Amino acid sequence: MNETTFKYAMYGVALIFTVLFFIIVIPALIQNPNVIEALAAGFVNPFASGYSSDVILCWMTLAVWVIYEAKVYAVKKGWICLVLGLFPGVAVGFPLYLVLRNNQIKQAKKS
Repeated sequence: MNETTFKYAMYGVALIFTVLFFIIVIPALIQNPNVIEALAAGFVNPFASGYSSDVILCWMTLAVWVIYEAKVYAVKKGWICLVLGLFPGVAVGFPLYLVLRNNQIKQAKKS
């Protein structure tokens, strides 16, 4: 896979999830704006709890990675991807971090 395909694939994943999030979650949140209840709904049964736990731990893994690379490789602005990982979700923050990281590492190699 070349770099252009990689970037388009990552942007595509982020875009698809963002569209799905706004189609599925936002109307329900407008109808019932209780954010705590919305978060708790991710744990209504063992299956939902498994998916929700996976997402939370994936975000935590991303956070550790972003913080580590900010210190070791001077990757900047990763915090933006962490915020995007919280809202709308990790399926947005993670691919965008990979593109951000790729761009900065590529630039550093040229220098």
